[in-house]
Amino acid sequence: MREVITAARAADPDTDVRDLTPDALRPGTLAELTSPSLFAERKVVVVQNAQDLSADTVKDVKSYLGAPAEEITLVLVHAGGAKGKGLLDAARKAGAREVNCPKMTKPADRLAFVRGEFRAAGRAATAEACQALLDALGSDLRELASACSQLAADVEGPIDEAVVARYYTGRAESSSFTVADRAVEGRAAEALEALRWSLATGVAPVMITSALAQGIRAIGKLASAPRGARPGDLARDLGMPPWKIDRVRQQMRGWSADGVSDALRAVAEADAAVKGGGLDPGYALEKAVVAVARAARPARPVG
Repeated sequence: MREVITAARAADPDTDVRDLTPDALRPGTLAELTSPSLFAERKVVVVQNAQDLSADTVKDVKSYLGAPAEEITLVLVHAGGAKGKGLLDAARKAGAREVNCPKMTKPADRLAFVRGEFRAAGRAATAEACQALLDALGSDLRELASACSQLAADVEGPIDEAVVARYYTGRAESSSFTVADRAVEGRAAEALEALRWSLATGVAPVMITSALAQGIRAIGKLASAPRGARPGDLARDLGMPPWKIDRVRQQMRGWSADGVSDALRAVAEADAAVKGGGLDPGYALEKAVVAVARAARPARPVG
């Protein structure tokens, strides 16, 4: 999608981009967006989760595929599988360019992905740097893409292993956020395991309390946001990248307003302890992680 939008804006900087989810596409909406403009306005219309479109909207899309407008670029994002396959077949028959995005399960595929991200940013990165980034951040493609983008923007000259080590050595950020992610998901045992590994590899306790607080606040922010808002709008209003909106939405299941309050109080106590107010920072962190995990999965009343 990024490449398509970049190419369209290279041809016309005023290109209008519409990123739509199935609930925003009602019968007639696509026809309205793609109708000829008096000023021949160039548009990129992105349809997310095309497999979930209603039958009436699928008819609209197929109708458009039969007579596409020259100044309109239509992008259909489909999860794969049998659902909505008829729409894909219609797009293929109309001559649409198809970009397959298979799940990456092999280390070599992820390494090629990192190299491709640097190439797309117009930057040179050594093979050792790409491998070091994988070793530091793991297999989450969104985190890897974000790291490549950050390094490409912040670093002048070639990106080598020393540069990656300077930014990501010790996996401090990654490890602290792993602890937070597992805790806010209610996975206490995994959170404690990640916590002990982080402390053993030299992650500062204050980074862990900071990550826990950020994770809980993100849940609180999203829980209080208007229902039905688009991820792009939420990302702008809440100050989060769109991929994080999706992750937090999954993590917030089971949370309540009281749970958010209790968890923040527990993290605040741990933060004070690791900054000199307690005798055992490790114990304070373990206590906070368990409290957060319990708040994420409150006990249900019997009967």
